[in-house]
Amino acid sequence: MLDADLADLYGVPTKRLNETVRRNVARFPEDFMFQLTAGETDALRSQSATSNGRGGRRYLPYAFTEQGVAMLSSVLNSEQAILVNVAIMRAFVRLRETFGAHKELARKLEELERKCTIHDVQIKAVFDAIRALMEPPKTPRRRIGF
Repeated sequence: MLDADLADLYGVPTKRLNETVRRNVARFPEDFMFQLTAGETDALRSQSATSNGRGGRRYLPYAFTEQGVAMLSSVLNSEQAILVNVAIMRAFVRLRETFGAHKELARKLEELERKCTIHDVQIKAVFDAIRALMEPPKTPRRRIGF
């Protein structure tokens, strides 16, 4: 999650959230939080189409992983921070459960696709055999009778 989104949820300005994080930088290793590159930030701006070129952020935004969001609750000591953190953790759990269900669905879809491919090959063989039977013989047949 981006620092600005988390700041909105926690009810603090983004600048204050980032100041608090910088004061406790030892609590946020690279796998908890990282700063976006200029290219990633531009891509985000182009996707949301909200930047008007005047003002805006002077620094590149930070992105927090699930563990980083959990660590924020220990850095931001307020009732709202605790409530928001509990809600975010529940959302992450639901997301993980949803991804697990999608993995099962993807596995079943792949299995079905594999079966269809096998059936397609078999059906093609049947059609090829029918076409071969429908073709006139290459050598003329000898007439029987008068």
